[in-house]
Amino acid sequence: MKRRVLRLRREADFLVASPTFVRDKYYTRRIMKTIRRRRALPQISDAELVVMKVVWEKAPITANQVVEALERQRRWKPKTVHTLLRRLVHKGALDFDKKGREHQFRPLVNSADYTHAASRSFLSRFFDGEVAPFLARFLEREKLSRPEIEELRRILDGKQK
Repeated sequence: MKRRVLRLRREADFLVASPTFVRDKYYTRRIMKTIRRRRALPQISDAELVVMKVVWEKAPITANQVVEALERQRRWKPKTVHTLLRRLVHKGALDFDKKGREHQFRPLVNSADYTHAASRSFLSRFFDGEVAPFLARFLEREKLSRPEIEELRRILDGKQK
């Protein structure tokens, strides 16, 4: 994946510097759009997230292994899973190596990074990026067990130090 992005960057640099830039400007835009898309964490739908969780758990994993895991879990058809894998590759969340007839997938997006970005996005949309109002609203309606409360205290005390 990194090689592909570096190749795209070299091509983009060449096209910008080349006298044929005007003729190739649409190609250059496409390359630059691809590079920008690779830098930011991709937007992943709920169905794609299910696939990503399987890949994060068992990477590197073949397409057939993903299909098997999700057939039992979600009863999805193989075509559905292959479509979701293809979308994730296109979005830059997965990369693959072709070994014979099989594709082996590996995540390009770290699970922790994606979870953090999704949490931040949620907080930004609903609570202006503030954690305290979210926690207060959540605790108003949820009943927490004593071990959960102790765990929260431990986490907050660790952040205070």
